[in-house]
Amino acid sequence: MASLLHDPNVSHVSVPNQKSTTPRSTSFEVETVSTVPMQSNRSGESVVRSSSMSSSKDGVFLTWEDLWVTVPNGKSGSRSILGGVTGYARPGELLAIMGPSGCGKSTLLDTLAGRLGSNTRQSGDILINGHKQALAFGTSAYVTQDDTLMTTLTVREAVYYSAQLQLPDSMSKSEKKERADVTITEMGLQDAVNTRIGGWGAKGISGGQKRRVSICIEILTRPKLLFLDEPTSGLDSAASYYVMSRIARLDQKDGVGRTIIASIHQPSTEVFQLFNNLCLLSSGKTVYFGPASAANEFFASNGFPCPSLQNPSDHFLKTINKDFDMDLEKGLGGGAVPTEEAIHTLTKAYKSSGIFVQVQRQVAEICRQDCGAFEWKKSSHAGFVTQCLVLTKRSFVNMYRDLGYYWLRLAIYVALGVGLATAFYDIGFGSESIEARGALLMFVASFLTFMTIGGFPSFVEDMKIFERERLNGHYGTAAFVVGNTFSAVPYLLLISLIPGAITYFLPGLHKGAEHFLYFAVVLFTCMMLVESLMMIVASIVPNFLMGIIAGSGIQALMILGGGFFRLPGDLPRPFWKYPLYYVAFHKYAYQGLFKNEYEGLSFPNNVQAGGPATISGEQILRERWQMEIDYSKWVDLAILFGMVVLYRVVFLGMIKSNEKLKPIVRALLSVPSKKTTQVVVNPSVTPSATPLHGDQIQSQIQIRAQVPHVS
Repeated sequence: MASLLHDPNVSHVSVPNQKSTTPRSTSFEVETVSTVPMQSNRSGESVVRSSSMSSSKDGVFLTWEDLWVTVPNGKSGSRSILGGVTGYARPGELLAIMGPSGCGKSTLLDTLAGRLGSNTRQSGDILINGHKQALAFGTSAYVTQDDTLMTTLTVREAVYYSAQLQLPDSMSKSEKKERADVTITEMGLQDAVNTRIGGWGAKGISGGQKRRVSICIEILTRPKLLFLDEPTSGLDSAASYYVMSRIARLDQKDGVGRTIIASIHQPSTEVFQLFNNLCLLSSGKTVYFGPASAANEFFASNGFPCPSLQNPSDHFLKTINKDFDMDLEKGLGGGAVPTEEAIHTLTKAYKSSGIFVQVQRQVAEICRQDCGAFEWKKSSHAGFVTQCLVLTKRSFVNMYRDLGYYWLRLAIYVALGVGLATAFYDIGFGSESIEARGALLMFVASFLTFMTIGGFPSFVEDMKIFERERLNGHYGTAAFVVGNTFSAVPYLLLISLIPGAITYFLPGLHKGAEHFLYFAVVLFTCMMLVESLMMIVASIVPNFLMGIIAGSGIQALMILGGGFFRLPGDLPRPFWKYPLYYVAFHKYAYQGLFKNEYEGLSFPNNVQAGGPATISGEQILRERWQMEIDYSKWVDLAILFGMVVLYRVVFLGMIKSNEKLKPIVRALLSVPSKKTTQVVVNPSVTPSATPLHGDQIQSQIQIRAQVPHVS
C-alpha cells in the first residue's frame, strides 16, 4: 500500500489541514510532484514534456537537504546566511529562487554550484543524481550576476571565440560559427553583432545586452545543468520574457532535459509563469518551496491573498520583505500585521504543510532513483592546442585594441628613451663616461622595466575573465598561461626595439649590431619578468591598487639588492646578500648589460698615477662594479630567460593551488550534517510532519504500522 503513494500515476493527493498554531492555515490540494518532467506554458498550466525525452537517463537531478551556510562574524562567532534549506531541481524544469535583496539567493546558487568562498562553513547534503559528488570544472554553466566580458571584442567575436574554446574539435569551424550565430539570434543580439562590448571609457552595448552576451556564452554547449544569477537584470519585461523562454526551450535542441536554476528578483507575470517550481527565501529561510502555480493559494490560505490584477511575484516579495518593516493587511478582515510576523507565519505554515512533506518525499524519491553518477567528458571541449591558439589570438586582439595595455606604455617608453638619449647624449669614451655608462644601464635595467607595472590593471581584468571562464570549464589554466605569454611577445619586442634603439644609439654605447641586439633582448626579458611578477601578484591580490603597491614594493627591494646602489661586496649578508642578491633578476640584468657594454673597451686611466695609460673594461667590471666576470654575458641572459620560465610556472602553480586549495579549505570548514532517517508513509495521519534540524535530531524513524486504504 505504501508504494501506491509514490505511484507517479496518482496525480493529486488531498492534504488535510495540519495542526499548527499558524492562524488561518486552511487546507488545500497540492499537486503530487511527479517524476515526469513538467513545463509551464504561458497560461500557467503544467504541460508534461514529450515522453521520448530521456531526462532520467541523461539529465541531472539535484537535491539539497537541511542546507546551512554560515560565515564568521567577528568576535560574536558566526552568522547564518542559509538556514535549513531543502529542495530539488529536475531535468526539463525551471526552478526560480526569489526573495528580497540579501535573503541568500546568490549564496544558495553558489552553494549548489560548489562556488562558496573558503571563509564559509557549510552543512547539509547536496546530491547529484543521488550521489554525493562535487561539480568538477565544466560540468555546469553559471551565469554570474556581474557581466565580466572582454570589452574590446564585438558581440560576434566574444561569442565565437567562446564557441571555439568550448565546442569540441570534432566540430568544424563553420559549425562552431553557425552555433554562435544561432545563439546570438536566440538572445536577440543580431543587430549588435558588430558592436564592441565596451566598458570604462569606451562606449559599447547596453547593460541588458551585456547580460544577454553573458548568457549566450554559457549556453553555447547546451549544458545539462545551468545556474543563472539574476538573468533578467537590466532587461525590460519583453526582453526578459524573450530570453527566459529561449532558455526554457534549450532542451528542444537535442531532446535532453536541462536542469535550470535561476535566481530572479522581480519577474513579470509572463516570466513567472515559465517557472515550474518556486523557492521563496527570506533571511536565509524557506518561506515556500513547491509548484509555482500553487504559491498563490499557499499565501491566500495563510491570510495573505494576492490582490486582483497584481503580479503574484510582486505580492510575494512585498509580503516577505522586512527591510522597511511595513504593516501588511491580512485577508478576510484579519487586520494589519508587521512584516516580521508575516514571515514567521508563512515559514511556520510551510513547515507544517503538505507541500513541505511532498518536497521531502520528492527528495527521497530522487535519491532512490538509479540515475548513475554525473560524469563529464573532457572530449566535449576543444583540445589543448586549439585552446592555446584561440586564447593567444583573442588576447592579441584585446591587447591591440586596448590603448592602455601596451600602446600607452610604448608612448611613455619612447618619451623616457628620448629623455635618456638627450641626458646622456654622446657620452664618449673618456674617464667620466665610465660612471655615465653605468648610470644609464642601471636606469634601463631598473626603471624602464619598472614602468611595466603600469599594465597591472589590465592584468587584473584578464584574471577576472579567466576566473569566470575557468570555473565554467571553458579551458584549462595551462592554456591561459601559454596564450597570455605568447600574445604579449610581439608588443614587448616592439617596446624593446624602438625605445631601446633611441636609448642605445644616441648616447653612443658600444657599437655593433650584436651589442645592440643583446641590449634589446635583455630589456625584453626584464619586461617579461616584471609582467610575470605582476601576474603572480594579480593572482594573489585582485585589487589593482593594492596590487600595484605590493608589486612596487617587491621591485624596490630587488633594485636595492641588485648590486648597483650598494656594491655586492658591501651588501649586508643577512637578507640583502643572502638570498635577495641572488634572487633579484636585477643582478643578472646589471651583469649582462655591463659586460655587454664594457668588455672590449678601454678608457683613459685618470685614477692611478704612474699606472698604465688606459684601463680595460674587464678591469672596470671587476674592480669598480664588482661584477662576476668568470662567465659569459650569455650565461646571465640564459639565467634571465630561465627566471621568465620560472615566474610563469610559479604563476601557473599559484592559480592551480588556489583551484585545489579552495575545495580543501571548504571541506575542512564544512560541518557534516547529523544523519536523519525519516519515513513518512502517510502524511495525512502524521501529527506533525515538520522535520527537525540536524543539530536537534538524533536518529528518528517514524513508521506508521497502520495505513488507511487509499481509494
